[in-house]
Amino acid sequence: MGARALGMANAASCAGDEWAMFNNIGGLSKVSHLTAACSKYVIPSFKPFNRLAAVFAVPVKLGVAGAGFFRFGDDLYSEQLITVGYSNQFGIASLGVKMNYIQYHAEGFGTKSALAFSFGGIAELTPTFSIGAFADNINQPRLSSVTDERIPARFKVGTGFKLSEKVFATAELQKQSTDSPVVRAGLEYEVHKKFTARTGFNLNPQSAFGGIGFKLRKFKLDYAIQFHELLGAAHQATVIASLQKKK
Repeated sequence: MGARALGMANAASCAGDEWAMFNNIGGLSKVSHLTAACSKYVIPSFKPFNRLAAVFAVPVKLGVAGAGFFRFGDDLYSEQLITVGYSNQFGIASLGVKMNYIQYHAEGFGTKSALAFSFGGIAELTPTFSIGAFADNINQPRLSSVTDERIPARFKVGTGFKLSEKVFATAELQKQSTDSPVVRAGLEYEVHKKFTARTGFNLNPQSAFGGIGFKLRKFKLDYAIQFHELLGAAHQATVIASLQKKK
């Protein structure tokens, strides 16, 4: 989640911001302010795939703690997630862990829930090059004891390149235990200190992405669009409020 990530094709393994709560918990330690954010993802051609999320990050004496909420679906089928996490900087590496309470609901089949755990990290090997990795649902919690249905684990690894003071490039490989690998790449360009442009692409499935971001004092506004080969255009808008600087 987060329109910044979507604008760069969701290649967010090396992104250090509040949406690291969902994208790579290791990056949460980069948040320097008490921050609240919300985001809405909409597919006009298929509204049951719409998503809504909110996050809250709190810098503490050692590191940054956070919480988040995510919802996907409609009355017939939906997924809800509540997550809490923590991240801290250790030398060149930023490491984090989080716990997810996940609930699935399907009309006629009832509701199932599970507790899952995730961890991730970002290592800044040089001032211009970083590597990020994230493992989600690593315990693969069981949803049904009858069918042994489990929530699949998901793994991501990516690289980040700071090509200049204004240009950031990133690439990522994601593998879910039940699916084929997904390749992502994105680019972010700071056109002005208050305006940023983004673009990216996915392979398997193929998608193209674009986005923009604005900084308005204590607020940041991000928008992104995705062009999917099957579902057409999807949109995501994000509002981020920085409430108080870390002491």
